[in-house]
Amino acid sequence: MKFRPLHDRVLIRPSSEEEKTAGGIIIPDTAQEKPSEGTVIAVGPGHRDEKGKIQTLEVKVGDRVLFAKYGGTEVRIDEEDLSIMRESDILAVLAPVKSRRKRAA
Repeated sequence: MKFRPLHDRVLIRPSSEEEKTAGGIIIPDTAQEKPSEGTVIAVGPGHRDEKGKIQTLEVKVGDRVLFAKYGGTEVRIDEEDLSIMRESDILAVLAPVKSRRKRAA
């Protein structure tokens, strides 16, 4: 994919929601909630401050992020539904879960 967001924009691949309930009922696309979690696949260079210096973004390619449910714009690139949004629409970067070791007593 050849895509480069401008300024402080970020391209995100939303995570897919489960299409079936625990009881096996299939949920149609129109009834599903919009995902609010995804993976960053491209970032812009950053925005300029008052002095003209570029401020780099805090998110990077590969980060799992939580974003505003109705933030950004949905786009279709290479037959894939993606979202492009400003970095300010991203609420948090989700840290990877570390395995917890049991301590010997």
